[in-house]
Amino acid sequence: MPNNRLPHLTSDDWTLINSKARRCVFKAGEEIIHQGSFGDRIYIVRKGEACVQLGITSHHTVLATLGPDDICGDMAFLEKGRATAAVIAKDAEVEADEITADDLREIFEAFPRLASRFYMSLAVVLARRLRDTSRELGRVLEISRPRS
Repeated sequence: MPNNRLPHLTSDDWTLINSKARRCVFKAGEEIIHQGSFGDRIYIVRKGEACVQLGITSHHTVLATLGPDDICGDMAFLEKGRATAAVIAKDAEVEADEITADDLREIFEAFPRLASRFYMSLAVVLARRLRDTSRELGRVLEISRPRS
């Protein structure tokens, strides 16, 4: 399971973030994030598991499984763009905290050091994802390479 947690945040940081968060409950198969939706919020999974899926035509590819304390929606948030994948509730009930980009930016303006720790944490998460993806791609290419 990927480690998409925000490692540099303090307990005080979490208190501030949680004060703006809204708890959402999703049932199995429900979209937490719709592929192509505008990235105006992030989610932090609190209970259950969700799948990150890439939908291409009628086929869906599971890219990752998220569990408690994992973050999603962060790439679209960072780019102020659209979600490149969907996040789908996997368990019968998945709880996630939703925080809007506006609320996060408001907190960051008031607490610049929190912003620094938040973005440093996101950098670590994205670096881990890239490393894991590179490792998986290398494995797939090795498997698919014809043997001489």
